[in-house]
Amino acid sequence: MSDDPSDETIGSGGGIALVVEEDSPVNSTINTTPLVDIMLVMLIIFLITIPVAVKSIPVTLPTERNVVVTPRKENISLSVRPDGAIFWNLSEVTESQLAARLALAARDDPQPEVHIRGDLSTKYFEVGKVVEVAQKAGILKVGFITKAPRPGEG
Repeated sequence: MSDDPSDETIGSGGGIALVVEEDSPVNSTINTTPLVDIMLVMLIIFLITIPVAVKSIPVTLPTERNVVVTPRKENISLSVRPDGAIFWNLSEVTESQLAARLALAARDDPQPEVHIRGDLSTKYFEVGKVVEVAQKAGILKVGFITKAPRPGEG
């Protein structure tokens, strides 16, 4: 063994020896490697689980409780069947006839309200065309008629 007191070994004989150093420097830095590893693992977990948690669900539009509309004589009732046929009250009209009639109605004072009744299985596009024609004709008030939900629904 050496005569240097800083190289003292503890233990007897063979096996493992513990070296005691009196002048060991204190390590005051923070090891950020484990923190970065944990953050990367959490990021990967979130990237995998978020698309699973957020899904787009196909929906059938619900019936809605609205204020009861009192039908007035001057209001215009339009209906759209699933095949895209448009009805002004009870008579079928084409898109061009609808545009002409709505343009005349838009000049009235007070302007009538247009109430659109679309069948549940009607494509949104077909109802959207009717709304577009009404907007181009200058109609300011367009509403949608729905049925009242059964008791206990909604």
